[in-house]
Amino acid sequence: MVKLSFLLLLVCCVSSVKHSLKYLLTLTTGIRDFPELEGALVIDDLQATYCYSDRRLVVSHDAWKKLIDEYKLHDQITRQCFEVLPRLYRTRLYNIMEHFNQSGGVHTLQVVRGCNWDEETGETNGYMICGYDGEDLMQLDLKTQTWIPLKPDITSIKQTWDADRSSNLERVDFITQIYPLWLKSYLGYKNNSLLRTVSPSVSLLQKSPSSPVSCFATGFYPDTADMFWLRNGEQMHEDVDRGEILPNPDGTFQMRVDLYLSSVKAKDWSRYDCVFKLSGVKDNVITKLDRAMIRTNEGSSEMSKFVVVGLVFLAMAAGIIGAGISRCHKKKKKNTRIPTELESWMDGR
Repeated sequence: MVKLSFLLLLVCCVSSVKHSLKYLLTLTTGIRDFPELEGALVIDDLQATYCYSDRRLVVSHDAWKKLIDEYKLHDQITRQCFEVLPRLYRTRLYNIMEHFNQSGGVHTLQVVRGCNWDEETGETNGYMICGYDGEDLMQLDLKTQTWIPLKPDITSIKQTWDADRSSNLERVDFITQIYPLWLKSYLGYKNNSLLRTVSPSVSLLQKSPSSPVSCFATGFYPDTADMFWLRNGEQMHEDVDRGEILPNPDGTFQMRVDLYLSSVKAKDWSRYDCVFKLSGVKDNVITKLDRAMIRTNEGSSEMSKFVVVGLVFLAMAAGIIGAGISRCHKKKKKNTRIPTELESWMDGR
């Protein structure tokens, strides 16, 4: 049985021929100044878009923005996220709370649905699972179009959900028919530019002999990456400081992790390695701690240059996004059409 905890962590086996599409929805109640609904579209463990019911829509990459613009999907996506889905799942959340005799407090309804596609064999499989307050609640049986309880004493919820046969049949059709088609469309869009991977350039940087050594990676894509220090082959959790992943002006990303060496003898430096891991790439980038490879302020200002550029880019991006939202509100609504399968999905539940 597939567990919701696995799916919410986006843990799956993805290779060069196996692909996945997931829709993740979280509805909460009882939390002040927090969006009622959060939604995300994830392709091959890469977050493409996400939205909040407080009327925020974020598109992760320019290629996704082009796809949304090409199919005129912006209005449909925002309608689903800002109006349709909050209304639908708000009712379900309150029904569950009523079943458990809960009149208030903080509660969460989580929905994960999607499909997997093996490009080599052509096999597809789908799923839909609902969770409540961090525990698995119900799983949709795609063959019988009925719900499987994943928690004891929820028979009445199952009966209510099973009684809505038309909606269940519609969901099964989306998951088994439309989702695989849409996944294949995404993967083929612009020669897979949406899902490309780019390995970084990794350098060792140090401001002064008494400063920590920074392992600095830049130019990688996507931003689903990790970097850490090893000592004698074991990952270090002390004497290290991991920085945030920041964007570069060209759409790639940068990050750093500092290693404090004040108590390390020079003869022991060979025991330390910096490891960079990128989602979708089998081989890690490993950089051995070597004094001869360290760039200092006297020799290079690369680290400060990239950090400054990254921060400036963030400020520019914030201004551009703000201006874009303003223009979007002023723009008149166009009467456009989208492909039938996309239009059907937008009106689905």
